[in-house]
Amino acid sequence: MRIELVNTGTELLLGDTINTNAAWMGQRLAALGLEVMRQTIVPDGRAVLEGLQEAAQRADVVLVTGGLGPTNDDVSRECAAELYGLPLELSAEVMDALEAYFGKRGKLVNEATRRQAMVPRGAVVLPNPVGTAPGLHLASELGRERGYGAHVFLLPGPPRELKPMMENLVEPALLKLLPESAPRSVIYLKATGMGESDIVDRIQAGLEAMSGLEMGYCLGKGDVDIRLSGPVDLVNAGAQFVRAQMGDFILSEDRKILEEVVVELLQERGEWVATAESCTGGLLVNRLTDVSGASRVLAEGYITYSNAAKTKLLGVPIDVIDANGAVSEPVVRAMAEGCLRASGADHALAVTGVAGPTGGTLDKPVGTVWLGIASKGVETEVRRLYFPGARDRFKLLTSQAAFEMLRRRLRGIAFEPPIP
Repeated sequence: MRIELVNTGTELLLGDTINTNAAWMGQRLAALGLEVMRQTIVPDGRAVLEGLQEAAQRADVVLVTGGLGPTNDDVSRECAAELYGLPLELSAEVMDALEAYFGKRGKLVNEATRRQAMVPRGAVVLPNPVGTAPGLHLASELGRERGYGAHVFLLPGPPRELKPMMENLVEPALLKLLPESAPRSVIYLKATGMGESDIVDRIQAGLEAMSGLEMGYCLGKGDVDIRLSGPVDLVNAGAQFVRAQMGDFILSEDRKILEEVVVELLQERGEWVATAESCTGGLLVNRLTDVSGASRVLAEGYITYSNAAKTKLLGVPIDVIDANGAVSEPVVRAMAEGCLRASGADHALAVTGVAGPTGGTLDKPVGTVWLGIASKGVETEVRRLYFPGARDRFKLLTSQAAFEMLRRRLRGIAFEPPIP
């Protein structure tokens, strides 16, 4: 099945809005064993007709996002109707939904909004329970007289409206359109602690030897998704091979990121973690609190950016800092152990480093970081790592390495320093 996306919106081309819809839809379709062959962004207005026409000539399915609103530059429904030569008719079903939607808010449906109830003759309405713009499905039969054989789905642009419509209505419809064939699947194995080139070195040749298996890699925030798709048996064999080659570098197989995995592990064990951060300035706590359920595992977070704060809040002796410098093994050890004492948590993570671009020395160049983990009843572990580059990248990789230390401790496996 050849699928194309047409994302509409001048704001996407200007860079005012990041096109997250295309990435999300591609991932959803890949999970069904389907791949997007092309994705096009067009501005608002009549350019939508040109983009839709080109896609409908090539594809079996065209998914259009945006352009269903009440303003005069929202013309996706008009362009689709014109392309297939269909008149627009007022839909009583959509009008009822609009009147109910605005009635709850004490308003009447105005003329601008009434446009959203105009539906190309023969199109199937896709209800939108969280917004005013319904989606539309123009079946391939509607365009045959004009030489088009594509199913066209018109979907709202706002993600909060698009996503439930895609999941609940469009994906089941696409599955019904699939030709009879061998069952297909897709598996994502997320790896962390190893760079993309090293992952390719370990697994690429073996996967390429599996004829018919499709593969791909996607860099994330400190991790890499290994995507395998194709016939079910072949995908399972490929996944088994990757697991054997990658071992404990495999973080998840359900696309969970590192902080989600860490929170789950802590919840399973009924344990708490605390953090003591210098160079990351609160990023560890921020990432943890992005995960639902963090309140059941995160005890406290200390941002001890200054030396005085390290002494005041964590009890790091000032003479240890003076003798070794803030970025050192003795200081990060004292930070982790002080954090464990002060918080009463089961585990404590500590980080201190030189984020740059200034502040580096010959023995502690920019990118140097010390990480420590202290746990009740377990010997404190510290590591020196090196993440040269931009300041935000340094902070991200430092937080990733700290969480990886914790993940491995919770799973009872040795910490492997990240392979650059």
